[in-house]
Amino acid sequence: MISGLRALTSRGRSFLASGVAALLCAFVLGEHDLLRIAVLVITLPLLAALVVARTRYRLSCARRLDPVRVEVGSDSTVTLRLENVTRLPTGLLLIEDTVPYAVGARPRFVLDRVEPRGIREIDYKVRSDLRGRFPIGPLSVRIADPFGLVELTRAFTATDTLMVIPEVVRLPPVRLSGEWTGGGDSRTATAAAAGEDDIGPREYRQGDDLRRVHWRSTARYGELMVRREEQQWQSRGALLLDTRRHAHRGEGPRSSFEVAVSAAASIGAHLARDGLGLRLVTDQGRLTDAAAGHSLVDALAVVRHSTARSLESGVTALRQGGGDGLIVAVLGDLDAEEARALARLRHGGVTGVAVMLEVATWQTVPSHHAAADAAAEGARAVLADAGWRIVRLPAGRSLAAVWQEAGGQSGRYAGAQETVEETITAGDAA
Repeated sequence: MISGLRALTSRGRSFLASGVAALLCAFVLGEHDLLRIAVLVITLPLLAALVVARTRYRLSCARRLDPVRVEVGSDSTVTLRLENVTRLPTGLLLIEDTVPYAVGARPRFVLDRVEPRGIREIDYKVRSDLRGRFPIGPLSVRIADPFGLVELTRAFTATDTLMVIPEVVRLPPVRLSGEWTGGGDSRTATAAAAGEDDIGPREYRQGDDLRRVHWRSTARYGELMVRREEQQWQSRGALLLDTRRHAHRGEGPRSSFEVAVSAAASIGAHLARDGLGLRLVTDQGRLTDAAAGHSLVDALAVVRHSTARSLESGVTALRQGGGDGLIVAVLGDLDAEEARALARLRHGGVTGVAVMLEVATWQTVPSHHAAADAAAEGARAVLADAGWRIVRLPAGRSLAAVWQEAGGQSGRYAGAQETVEETITAGDAA
C-alpha cells in the first residue's frame, strides 16, 4: 500500500488533497452531501493505489536489433517482444525504452491490455550521425490504473549494443604491389612442398587445436609442442590513421577527422576483400589486427581524437611490427619533419601509399590557406621523393574519386602525372 501511495501521479495527489480539503470543510460546515463527495474523492486514489500495488504481473521482454552494425546515417530497427507469462490480463501498460540521445528520442508506447499468455511486438527505428558503440535499453514498464491516478514503474535489466561504424565507400580496384609473406606456420617453400605436418614443431600458443599436439617433441623439450600447419601465404599490410586533434579541422560528421576515419574504414574493407591481413595503427600505437574487416571497422567506430603532437608512437609501432608488404597512411596536417620520419618506413619491396587530406580546405579562414598549403606541399614532396604514392583528398571529394592515384608511379613524376589527369577530368566534366 505504501509503494502504491508513493506511485500516485499528480492527478492522484490532487484528488487526495481535494478530498481531504472537502472533508475538513464538511465537518466545519456540517454539510453531509459534501462529506459523501469527500469520501468518494479520497477513496478513488487510495483504491487505485491498493489495486496497482497488489497487482503481480509477470512480463518477459526480448529485444532484437536489425541490423546490429550500421553505418553512420543509416537506420536500424529495434523490435521489442513483450509477453505476459501470467494467467491474469494486464491493465494499462506504458512502455519506454532507454536509448542514448545520439540515436534519437526515447520511444514510448501504450499497451491497453495484454491477455494471459499474450505477446505484443513493438518496432521502432534508431539512427545516429555519430560513430560509436551505443547501449539500447533497459526497458521500463509503467503500470497505470484506468483513471491515471497511480503509476508504478518496473524496469528490466537486459541491454543490447548498437554499433555505428564509419561510412564505408566502395573503392575502384587498384593494384597495390607488395611483399608477400607467410600467413601460416610453414614459411619456407620446402616445408610447404613437403606438406608434412610435423616439420619444425613449435611451442603451444593460446587457441591452438589440442589435436595437433606433438607428444614426442613435448617429451623432449618439457613443454607443450604442436605440429606446424601448412597454410596459404597471404599479403600483410599496415594501416596508419592520424588521429591528432591539432592535425584536423572542422567539426561534426563532415570534419576532416571524420572523413579520415571513413577513408581508413573504406581502405581497410577494400583491402580485406582482397585477402590482405591488416593491422591498424594510430599516432598512439597499435590498435588491432584485421583479417576480415569487421574488427578493424569496429575499432574505427570508437576511435577518438588524440592529444599527441607527433606521429612518433605510430611510426615506432609500424617499424616494430615489420613484415609489411604495404603501408597505407591516412594523414591530416603534416610537416616536413614528420614526413621524413614516415618516409623512412618505405624500403625494399614495401609499397607506401599516403592518403593526405588537404586540411586547409576545411578551414573557414582563407588567410590561413597559403601557409597550410605550403607546409602540406613540403610534406608531400618528402614522401614522394621517398617513393610513396600520394593520394590527395580535399574537402567535399569522395575517396573513390581519387583512389586511382594509389596505383600510380611513385616519386615526383607521379605527382605531375596526377595533376595532368586531374586537369583532363575537369575538362571532360566541363
